[in-house]
Amino acid sequence: MIGGRVLDASALVAFARGTSIYAAAAIWTAVEESIVLVVPSTAVAAVWVELNDDQRLAFDVVLDLPVTVVDNLDQARARAVGKLGGPQIDAHAIACAQQRGWPLLTADPARYARHKQTGVDFEPVI
Repeated sequence: MIGGRVLDASALVAFARGTSIYAAAAIWTAVEESIVLVVPSTAVAAVWVELNDDQRLAFDVVLDLPVTVVDNLDQARARAVGKLGGPQIDAHAIACAQQRGWPLLTADPARYARHKQTGVDFEPVI
């Protein structure tokens, strides 16, 4: 069975800004151990807005890693996200983690308070 983790926008921003050694450790460990990193496409858009040009270079490194998979918001995923409710960026991350049974890495665990009953494990990177 292939294992992996889902990275939300806050974890990706923390990595790109260099504010979380935990986010960096999780990403580089994934590379070393061939652990898949799923990045919701909604997070890609949100992160891009938050970063300056230098930080975007660091973010691009994550997106270009051989273990990174971007989960696109296609028709089926959009329906799953809509059923979860709340902000789309949060629901998309939850849907990715739920479908795969993988933990969700986040620098802002409180944002998922409404999703505590989804069965998703949250791993803080703060």
